[in-house]
Amino acid sequence: QVQLVESGGGSVQAGGSLRISCAASGITSRRYCMAWFRQALGKEREGVAGIDSAGSTSYADSVKGRFTISKDNAKNTLYLQMNSLKPEDTAMYYCAADTDRLLYCSDGYCEPPADYEYEYWGQGTQVTVSS
Repeated sequence: QVQLVESGGGSVQAGGSLRISCAASGITSRRYCMAWFRQALGKEREGVAGIDSAGSTSYADSVKGRFTISKDNAKNTLYLQMNSLKPEDTAMYYCAADTDRLLYCSDGYCEPPADYEYEYWGQGTQVTVSS
């Protein structure tokens, strides 16, 4: 059973940085994807960044150049480093995982994650950015 537990959310001023984490357990497949999604109040869930077991990464245009997704295989932990935060980054951030596949990439470009592609989800961690 795959379990995902997010941590590290909090409040930060605009322009600041925050790193959130996702502790994963139960992923036994050698091919897998992990991703961060976010959902602001009254808005649809948005794919923020993805990473796969081969090390490919993908980002939504709204966070490209500001956010970095990474994973520590030894710790079974996924990270999202968020820099230059903006009030519009305020949302509940969710970790997600899917197995037996890699990110969808072509010619060096990997598609940002889409929520219907992911089977396993964490409970979320709130990130609030004040102006």
